[in-house]
Amino acid sequence: MNQPILELRHIRAGYGAIEVMHDISFAIEPGQVVALLGPNGAGKSTTIKVVSGLLRPSSGQLVVAGRDVTGASADALSRAGVCTIPEGRGIFPNLTVRENLVMATFSGRSLEQIEHDAYRRFPRLAERRTQLAGTMSGGEQQMLSLARALAVDPAVLLIDELSMGLAPKIVSELYEQVARIASEGVSILVVEQFARTVLGVADWAIVMSHGVVQVSGPADEIGEEALTSAYLGDRSDP
Repeated sequence: MNQPILELRHIRAGYGAIEVMHDISFAIEPGQVVALLGPNGAGKSTTIKVVSGLLRPSSGQLVVAGRDVTGASADALSRAGVCTIPEGRGIFPNLTVRENLVMATFSGRSLEQIEHDAYRRFPRLAERRTQLAGTMSGGEQQMLSLARALAVDPAVLLIDELSMGLAPKIVSELYEQVARIASEGVSILVVEQFARTVLGVADWAIVMSHGVVQVSGPADEIGEEALTSAYLGDRSDP
Protein backbone atom coordinates (compact mmCIF):
# COMPACT_ATOMS: atom_id res chain seq x y z
CA MET A 1 0.00 0.00 0.00
CA ASN A 2 1.20 3.53 -0.76
CA GLN A 3 2.16 5.78 2.11
CA PRO A 4 -0.72 8.22 2.73
CA ILE A 5 -0.03 11.70 1.40
CA LEU A 6 -2.12 13.23 4.19
CA GLU A 7 -3.06 11.89 7.61
CA LEU A 8 -5.05 13.24 10.52
CA ARG A 9 -4.25 11.28 13.68
CA HIS A 10 -6.62 11.77 16.62
CA ILE A 11 -7.09 15.47 15.91
CA ARG A 12 -8.94 17.64 18.38
CA ALA A 13 -9.51 21.30 17.55
CA GLY A 14 -11.87 24.16 18.20
CA TYR A 15 -12.21 27.79 19.14
CA GLY A 16 -11.28 28.81 22.67
CA ALA A 17 -13.01 26.50 25.12
CA ILE A 18 -15.32 25.11 22.44
CA GLU A 19 -14.02 21.88 20.93
CA VAL A 20 -15.39 21.23 17.44
CA MET A 21 -13.33 18.25 16.22
CA HIS A 22 -13.39 15.29 18.59
CA ASP A 23 -10.62 12.74 17.95
CA ILE A 24 -10.75 12.82 14.14
CA SER A 25 -8.56 10.37 12.21
CA PHE A 26 -8.40 9.63 8.49
CA ALA A 27 -5.87 9.34 5.67
CA ILE A 28 -5.71 10.14 1.96
CA GLU A 29 -3.70 8.04 -0.46
CA PRO A 30 -1.88 9.49 -3.51
CA GLY A 31 -4.33 10.23 -6.31
CA GLN A 32 -7.34 9.51 -4.13
CA VAL A 33 -10.50 11.64 -3.95
CA VAL A 34 -11.91 11.72 -0.42
CA ALA A 35 -15.30 13.34 0.15
CA LEU A 36 -15.84 14.94 3.56
CA LEU A 37 -19.58 15.11 4.03
CA GLY A 38 -22.00 16.27 6.67
CA PRO A 39 -24.60 18.89 7.50
CA ASN A 40 -23.98 22.40 8.71
CA GLY A 41 -22.38 22.12 12.14
CA ALA A 42 -20.60 18.84 11.44
CA GLY A 43 -17.08 20.31 11.71
CA LYS A 44 -16.14 20.13 8.04
CA SER A 45 -14.94 23.73 7.78
CA THR A 46 -12.90 23.35 10.95
CA THR A 47 -11.26 20.24 9.50
CA ILE A 48 -10.26 22.18 6.38
CA LYS A 49 -8.81 24.96 8.56
CA VAL A 50 -6.68 22.45 10.47
CA VAL A 51 -5.43 20.70 7.33
CA SER A 52 -4.62 24.02 5.61
CA GLY A 53 -2.76 25.42 8.62
CA LEU A 54 -5.28 28.12 9.49
CA LEU A 55 -6.14 26.51 12.84
CA ARG A 56 -3.73 24.73 15.17
CA PRO A 57 -5.16 21.54 16.68
CA SER A 58 -5.26 21.25 20.47
CA SER A 59 -4.02 17.65 20.23
CA GLY A 60 -3.24 14.98 17.67
CA GLN A 61 -0.98 14.98 14.62
CA LEU A 62 -1.22 16.33 11.08
CA VAL A 63 1.10 14.37 8.78
CA VAL A 64 1.97 15.20 5.15
CA ALA A 65 3.91 12.60 3.14
CA GLY A 66 5.09 10.93 6.33
CA ARG A 67 6.27 14.17 7.96
CA ASP A 68 4.68 15.55 11.10
CA VAL A 69 3.59 19.11 10.27
CA THR A 70 1.30 19.69 13.25
CA GLY A 71 1.07 23.40 13.97
CA ALA A 72 2.79 24.45 10.74
CA SER A 73 1.61 27.74 9.21
CA ALA A 74 -0.59 27.92 6.13
CA ASP A 75 2.40 29.25 4.19
CA ALA A 76 4.60 26.33 5.27
CA LEU A 77 1.91 23.80 4.37
CA SER A 78 1.47 25.47 0.99
CA ARG A 79 5.18 25.03 0.33
CA ALA A 80 4.79 21.39 1.37
CA GLY A 81 2.22 20.94 -1.41
CA VAL A 82 -1.10 21.53 0.38
CA CYS A 83 -3.25 23.91 -1.67
CA THR A 84 -6.73 25.17 -0.75
CA ILE A 85 -9.64 26.36 -2.88
CA PRO A 86 -11.74 28.13 -0.26
CA GLU A 87 -15.50 28.34 -0.10
CA GLY A 88 -16.67 31.22 -2.28
CA ARG A 89 -13.91 30.96 -4.96
CA GLY A 90 -10.17 31.48 -4.70
CA ILE A 91 -9.62 34.26 -7.23
CA PHE A 92 -8.84 37.97 -7.47
CA PRO A 93 -12.11 39.38 -8.87
CA ASN A 94 -10.61 42.73 -9.93
CA LEU A 95 -7.90 41.11 -12.06
CA THR A 96 -8.31 39.53 -15.48
CA VAL A 97 -8.12 35.79 -15.97
CA ARG A 98 -4.57 36.12 -17.29
CA GLU A 99 -3.53 38.39 -14.40
CA ASN A 100 -4.92 35.83 -11.96
CA LEU A 101 -2.69 33.22 -13.57
CA VAL A 102 0.30 35.59 -13.43
CA MET A 103 -0.14 35.61 -9.64
CA ALA A 104 0.57 31.86 -9.62
CA THR A 105 4.03 32.25 -11.17
CA PHE A 106 5.50 32.65 -7.66
CA SER A 107 5.65 28.85 -7.68
CA GLY A 108 8.51 29.03 -10.17
CA ARG A 109 6.59 27.88 -13.21
CA SER A 110 6.49 30.18 -16.22
CA LEU A 111 3.34 32.02 -17.23
CA GLU A 112 3.51 30.23 -20.58
CA GLN A 113 3.39 26.84 -18.86
CA ILE A 114 0.62 27.91 -16.50
CA GLU A 115 -1.53 29.37 -19.27
CA HIS A 116 -0.98 26.34 -21.50
CA ASP A 117 -2.17 23.95 -18.80
CA ALA A 118 -5.07 26.17 -17.70
CA TYR A 119 -6.46 26.70 -21.20
CA ARG A 120 -5.96 23.06 -22.17
CA ARG A 121 -7.96 21.95 -19.16
CA PHE A 122 -10.51 24.78 -19.30
CA PRO A 123 -10.88 26.11 -22.88
CA ARG A 124 -13.49 28.59 -21.69
CA LEU A 125 -10.82 30.44 -19.73
CA ALA A 126 -8.86 31.03 -22.95
CA GLU A 127 -11.91 32.82 -24.35
CA ARG A 128 -12.10 34.93 -21.17
CA ARG A 129 -8.39 35.62 -20.67
CA THR A 130 -8.75 39.43 -20.83
CA GLN A 131 -12.02 39.54 -18.87
CA LEU A 132 -12.17 40.62 -15.23
CA ALA A 133 -12.56 37.43 -13.21
CA GLY A 134 -15.30 38.90 -11.03
CA THR A 135 -17.55 39.46 -14.05
CA MET A 136 -17.50 35.81 -15.13
CA SER A 137 -20.13 33.24 -14.25
CA GLY A 138 -19.79 31.28 -11.02
CA GLY A 139 -18.79 28.15 -12.90
CA GLU A 140 -16.09 29.99 -14.83
CA GLN A 141 -14.76 31.47 -11.59
CA GLN A 142 -14.48 27.98 -10.12
CA MET A 143 -12.62 26.85 -13.25
CA LEU A 144 -10.17 29.68 -12.66
CA SER A 145 -9.85 28.71 -8.99
CA LEU A 146 -8.94 25.17 -10.03
CA ALA A 147 -6.52 26.40 -12.69
CA ARG A 148 -4.76 28.70 -10.19
CA ALA A 149 -4.50 25.91 -7.62
CA LEU A 150 -3.08 23.44 -10.13
CA ALA A 151 -0.53 26.00 -11.32
CA VAL A 152 1.46 25.46 -8.11
CA ASP A 153 1.64 21.69 -8.74
CA PRO A 154 0.01 20.63 -5.46
CA ALA A 155 0.34 17.23 -3.85
CA VAL A 156 -2.91 17.71 -1.94
CA LEU A 157 -5.83 19.85 -3.10
CA LEU A 158 -8.42 20.94 -0.53
CA ILE A 159 -11.72 21.98 -2.09
CA ASP A 160 -14.40 23.60 0.07
CA GLU A 161 -17.98 23.53 -1.30
CA LEU A 162 -17.18 23.46 -5.03
CA SER A 163 -20.87 23.29 -5.92
CA MET A 164 -22.01 26.34 -3.95
CA GLY A 165 -24.41 28.48 -5.97
CA LEU A 166 -23.87 26.61 -9.23
CA ALA A 167 -26.27 24.88 -11.61
CA PRO A 168 -26.20 21.05 -11.51
CA LYS A 169 -24.82 20.80 -15.07
CA ILE A 170 -21.85 23.04 -14.21
CA VAL A 171 -21.23 21.13 -10.98
CA SER A 172 -21.15 17.88 -12.95
CA GLU A 173 -18.59 19.34 -15.38
CA LEU A 174 -16.40 20.57 -12.53
CA TYR A 175 -16.43 17.23 -10.77
CA GLU A 176 -15.45 15.53 -14.01
CA GLN A 177 -12.36 17.74 -13.90
CA VAL A 178 -11.78 16.81 -10.25
CA ALA A 179 -11.73 13.14 -11.27
CA ARG A 180 -9.24 13.90 -14.06
CA ILE A 181 -7.01 15.86 -11.69
CA ALA A 182 -6.93 12.92 -9.27
CA SER A 183 -6.09 10.54 -12.13
CA GLU A 184 -2.96 12.64 -12.69
CA GLY A 185 -1.78 11.86 -9.15
CA VAL A 186 -3.11 14.78 -7.10
CA SER A 187 -4.78 13.76 -3.83
CA ILE A 188 -8.03 15.62 -3.20
CA LEU A 189 -10.04 16.28 -0.07
CA VAL A 190 -13.36 17.81 -1.05
CA VAL A 191 -15.87 19.18 1.43
CA GLU A 192 -19.49 19.11 0.33
CA GLN A 193 -22.74 19.59 2.16
CA PHE A 194 -24.66 17.99 -0.71
CA ALA A 195 -23.38 14.44 -0.78
CA ARG A 196 -24.70 13.21 -4.10
CA THR A 197 -22.79 15.83 -6.06
CA VAL A 198 -19.44 14.30 -5.11
CA LEU A 199 -20.01 10.62 -4.29
CA GLY A 200 -19.95 9.76 -8.00
CA VAL A 201 -16.28 10.76 -8.33
CA ALA A 202 -15.00 10.06 -4.80
CA ASP A 203 -13.02 6.95 -3.91
CA TRP A 204 -13.65 7.25 -0.19
CA ALA A 205 -16.23 9.11 1.86
CA ILE A 206 -16.24 10.34 5.43
CA VAL A 207 -19.52 11.44 6.98
CA MET A 208 -19.17 13.78 9.96
CA SER A 209 -21.75 14.92 12.45
CA HIS A 210 -21.26 16.96 15.65
CA GLY A 211 -17.49 16.87 15.21
CA VAL A 212 -17.08 13.11 15.01
CA VAL A 213 -16.83 10.63 12.14
CA GLN A 214 -20.14 8.81 11.89
CA VAL A 215 -19.37 6.70 8.82
CA SER A 216 -16.24 6.11 6.75
CA GLY A 217 -15.78 3.80 3.78
CA PRO A 218 -15.71 3.37 -0.01
CA ALA A 219 -17.85 6.10 -1.57
CA ASP A 220 -20.02 3.64 -3.47
CA GLU A 221 -20.89 1.82 -0.24
CA ILE A 222 -22.13 4.85 1.74
CA GLY A 223 -25.82 4.14 2.16
CA GLU A 224 -28.83 6.41 2.22
CA GLU A 225 -29.54 5.49 5.83
CA ALA A 226 -26.11 6.68 6.99
CA LEU A 227 -26.46 9.97 5.15
CA THR A 228 -29.98 10.59 6.40
CA SER A 229 -28.96 9.85 9.99
CA ALA A 230 -25.99 12.22 9.86
CA TYR A 231 -27.81 15.07 8.13
CA LEU A 232 -30.79 15.37 10.47
CA GLY A 233 -30.86 17.92 13.27
CA ASP A 234 -27.75 20.10 12.57
CA ARG A 235 -28.05 23.85 12.20
CA SER A 236 -24.75 25.76 12.02
CA ASP A 237 -21.27 25.00 10.70
CA PRO A 238 -18.38 26.50 12.70
